[in-house]
This record gives sequence, structure tokens and C-alpha cells, in this order.
Amino acid sequence: MRNLLNFLIKYSTWFVFTFYVLISCILLVKWSDRHNSIYLSSANAVGTFVYGTASEISGYFSLKSVNERLQESNAKLQNEVLNLRSELTQYRIMLQDTAIDSISTRYDYIGAAVINNSTRHPRNYFTINRGRADGVEAGMGVADQSGIVGIIDATGDHTARAISLLNQSQRFSAKLKDTPYVGSLTWRGEDPTIAYFEEVPRHAKFHVGDTVVTSGFSTTFPEGIDIGTVMGSVKTNDDTFFVLKIRLASDFKSLGTVRIIKDAYKQELDSIQSLE
Repeated sequence: MRNLLNFLIKYSTWFVFTFYVLISCILLVKWSDRHNSIYLSSANAVGTFVYGTASEISGYFSLKSVNERLQESNAKLQNEVLNLRSELTQYRIMLQDTAIDSISTRYDYIGAAVINNSTRHPRNYFTINRGRADGVEAGMGVADQSGIVGIIDATGDHTARAISLLNQSQRFSAKLKDTPYVGSLTWRGEDPTIAYFEEVPRHAKFHVGDTVVTSGFSTTFPEGIDIGTVMGSVKTNDDTFFVLKIRLASDFKSLGTVRIIKDAYKQELDSIQSLE
């Protein structure tokens, strides 16, 4: 208490000076229209700056939730496209028999966030924050907003692990978009932005920039999801097939929000395909 009193006494002159300056400013602004106008303009400018800065800061911290909502919206739209394609195919088949029955929605999705990811190993994996309790099962395909990124291979109650597309042991069925040419997509353990589309027939026509998509020849991915674009062909000793170098559509170093693709026909198709 004594130190506080000594401090106030020591700097009392400054306190009195500051008090009179404040009073003078208040009186000047209150009784002078010109100064009052200047004050209001300055206060408005400062307020605008402060509120603008605060808005930018809060907006920055809300980007994650905004991105998640955008990803969810994009996933719904793509999911509708996939289901419409499936329905159109079935309608064409049914029209041939002149009988149209009700068609159930084949594909659904489960949104998830990547909580762990690797890109530097020959066999890479990533972990998501969804598991069995959310309907995630082994064998389901995983995609982000740009293209396919992996396949679920192990599940817990609330988390799951996926084999990344950047995994030398994994092959993905793919094809050149709008063509019947199907092959296998592999990663060779080098650049995380590059993969190779193998077993492309020699008579296949392609151009640099052509899109490679999923073939739909499995219950893992529907047909038509982007994988990447053709960069060119690679020299091989095989006279029967091409190998195409592919620039991957997804950025595997910044995987964030993904979606797991759920095929309602998976169990039925898998059981039929397993018959000998």
C-alpha cells in the first residue's frame, strides 16, 4: 500500500496533466462542430479497422468448419451424380425388358477427417476419425474433393486405417475417361504426385491431358471418379501394352477432409464374385 501511495505521489504531476488533457479534449469535441466531426470520422475509421481485423481473424479460425461444410456439400453432389449414373444404367437394362421397377440408391458416403498420414514410405497409410460405429468397413474406397486416395483395410470402433494410393503393394482398377480401355494404376515409391497406368492396350488412343478415372469394375469405387491426368507414355519392352505416366489429382501431402464410399450392393456382389 505504501509503495502504491509513493508511486501516485511521485507521478501525481503527470496524472493531473493527463486528466486536464482529457477534459480539454472532451470539451473541445463537445462544443466544436468541426472537431466533433473530425473525432467521429476518426473513430469510425478506427472502429472499421478494428472490426475488420477481428472479422478476418475469426474468419480465419472458422475456415476449417467452412471447408468441412463445403466438402460435405461437394460429396453430396458427387454422390448424387454417381447414383444417377447407376440408375440410368439400370433403367436402360429395364427398358429393354419393358418393365421398370423402383431403383434404390446404390451409393452413400461417410465424411471423415484424416488424423494421421504418411507419404515418404514405400507403403503408405493414413488414419481417419471414423470407424465401425460410423458404418466404415474394410474394403470401402476413400476419396477427397479431387479424386480417389485409398482403400480402408482396418477398422476400430471410432477410427480406421486406409491403404494410401501411394502404396507399392496396392493396385487400382482404372480406365481412360470416355473409353473402354481399362488397366491397373500403381505407384512406384517415388514422387507422391506421380503414378503409372499399366496394361493399356497398344491400340488405345490417348493424348497428354486425358483424364484417368476409376473403372467401376469393383465394389470399392464407382465408375468415373477422377484419379489423374496423362503426362505421357513410358518406354517398356512389352509390345502388347502401354504404360502411361499419370499426374495424380489429389494432393496427398495435404489430405484433410475425405469421404468413404459405401456401396449398398457390396456384400451381394462380393459373395457372387467369390463363387467358383
